[in-house]
Amino acid sequence: MGRVTARRRVHHVTADDAVARPETLVVEEPLEIRVDGSPITVTMRTPGSDVELAQGFLLTEGIVSRRDDIMSVRYCRGANEDGVNSYNVLDVTLAPDVPAPDVDPTRNFYTTSSCGVCGKASLDAVRLISKHGPGDDPTTVTAETLSALPEKLRHEQKVFAATGGLHGAALFTTDGTALVVREDIGRHNAVDKVVGWALEQRRIPLSGTVLLVSGRASFELTQKAVMAGIPVLAAVSAPSSLAVDLASQSGLTLVAFLRGDSMNVYTRPDRVTS
Repeated sequence: MGRVTARRRVHHVTADDAVARPETLVVEEPLEIRVDGSPITVTMRTPGSDVELAQGFLLTEGIVSRRDDIMSVRYCRGANEDGVNSYNVLDVTLAPDVPAPDVDPTRNFYTTSSCGVCGKASLDAVRLISKHGPGDDPTTVTAETLSALPEKLRHEQKVFAATGGLHGAALFTTDGTALVVREDIGRHNAVDKVVGWALEQRRIPLSGTVLLVSGRASFELTQKAVMAGIPVLAAVSAPSSLAVDLASQSGLTLVAFLRGDSMNVYTRPDRVTS
């Protein structure tokens, strides 16, 4: 398995001095995801929780909807220049009754660590119909509970503390109990790892939960929350206009600028109580 961090020499410069010292960096490596032997996507990710990442990606892309749709996930041989398996290729075998994904030739299946939907042929292509939409979920959560979540996430971000270079995503119950926390250099990968964990635990749809992300609330992250049946998505930074539009259409509660005891609730404010 690949390393999560790496050490590099850096020249640290201040107004008064310059010194060479070792620095801890987060590792970024490609992961190719195959379905029944056919390549589906390549994403730049931080190694770790790769099986969760692949499973979460397949669910949030609408290829699978439950754990039984997947028969197996295994590493393929992906040798580096030394002939050692790089563990950068995963092959997912679907259950016999699950249709193979329709690979759109107009889509660029290379996913960068900063944006996972840039390669979609059109915006309409990512407005997937979820089997687990959160619109009818009666979940409520107090503003006090939401306010405490960013500090809980930050406390669990061990690799971020060492590198300052990762996004975090965490799934909480409505009383603020953390179910799972994942980190990755790609914000979309961190969320897919969380969703993949839930799929493995057979907890999809994720009713009665809150998904917290450490950065902004993009359209893609909102889509992933909707696909997993999460009723509340919270972000410490800003949302995009399309994220708000999708949340409104899907019945998702979208909270952003979650800082201290202040927050903006953009959609379905009835779920956030005082």
